[in-house]
Amino acid sequence: MTKTNAMRLLDAANIPFTLFEYPSDDPKQTAEDVARYVGLPPEQVFKTLTVRGEKRGILVFCIPANASLNLKKAAAAAGDKKLEMLPQKELLGATGYIHGGCSPIGMKKKYPTYIDETCILFDEITVSAGARGAQLLIGVDALIGYVGAEVADVID
Repeated sequence: MTKTNAMRLLDAANIPFTLFEYPSDDPKQTAEDVARYVGLPPEQVFKTLTVRGEKRGILVFCIPANASLNLKKAAAAAGDKKLEMLPQKELLGATGYIHGGCSPIGMKKKYPTYIDETCILFDEITVSAGARGAQLLIGVDALIGYVGAEVADVID
């Protein structure tokens, strides 16, 4: 696989990661499917969701593959009143990433980012490498520090 922007940025910052590649030709593929492909529990494979806050604009949330974002908890964590999922047609323009390949690393702009508190149960988690078919296994502390994330309870 060609290096993605996320991989190049981590290399430049001397942050170690392990690349997992998996087949990505199924348009109905879920984050839980990805967890099975990479051989990790779904609680350790994090998906990246992008939302729009009423006050704060675009926000990024990373949550386990088998979880759902609780918009009320997420809004409270972000200090916003109401959140809604960013429409898929706006994702590429806002983040530089496509649906199914959205990484919290290397978005077009630095958006406030929140990682569900369950991340602390692991030394490393995976997030998208910035392309369908690729996940990065990265140290939790390194990821939090690099993207400037806050850890919060944001899932059901």
